[in-house]
Amino acid sequence: MVQQNRLDTIANNLANVDLTGYKKDTAVFKAFPQMLMRRMNDDGVHVLPLGSVDATPIVGTVGTGVELNEVFTVFEQGALKQTENDFDMALEGKGFLAVQTENGERYTRNGSFLVDSDGFLVTKNGDKVLGENGPVQLKLNNFVVDQDGTIWQNERFAGNPRRVVSQQENEWDQLQKVDRLKIVNVDRPRYLAKEGNSNWKTTEESGDAEILDGGARPRVRQGFVESSNVNSVTEMVEMIEVNRAYEANQKTIQTEDSLLGKLLNEVIKV
Repeated sequence: MVQQNRLDTIANNLANVDLTGYKKDTAVFKAFPQMLMRRMNDDGVHVLPLGSVDATPIVGTVGTGVELNEVFTVFEQGALKQTENDFDMALEGKGFLAVQTENGERYTRNGSFLVDSDGFLVTKNGDKVLGENGPVQLKLNNFVVDQDGTIWQNERFAGNPRRVVSQQENEWDQLQKVDRLKIVNVDRPRYLAKEGNSNWKTTEESGDAEILDGGARPRVRQGFVESSNVNSVTEMVEMIEVNRAYEANQKTIQTEDSLLGKLLNEVIKV
């Protein structure tokens, strides 16, 4: 069962190796309590070694197996990949971008965004990206995002939200602040719950999300996305290790079952 759980975790990591902002999972296991072995006579009479006062002296311990303790997420920084798409955002440091979903506010590291028909910045699933004042509304080729996450637009073209601004005519001579990306973090990120679509939600153990500010705020890189932090080579090596361990355990059980069958046959003959 342990090896099966490890294999499921590794397979999920490999399946998401190319998912933007994905954070790999690691399975952690714990042993059942060990049992003490004591030496006794075959007929139930205790053997007392010379000078011993222990009626049943301990001769060692025996393990009782292992079980899955938890599967937690490793929030290491993934490599940044340049896309030259102005709608893509990557965070360099600890924190999460906030998005508005049907189930409420959620948090993501997947900054592969686009603009919907109403001019709102959204995820690939249609969830609106949140600024500190609400959903962010933009115009193509009329916005820039600085490293603090502040969104600026050219005030000259801000009047008509449906007018497409060409890159050639935009000289950025009248900058106007639109909003600042809502970037948050929690006290204990390892207890965030994965909800699918690259989203996390807070739990009682993780604590509530708080907006980051000052030096705690990660740098925002416009035109970049964060790759997953899964090392495919390492995961493949671990998968081979798991398969070999599974086969070894399987052969051990088969051998024990075969020996037990032979023993029972002998007992029946007697």
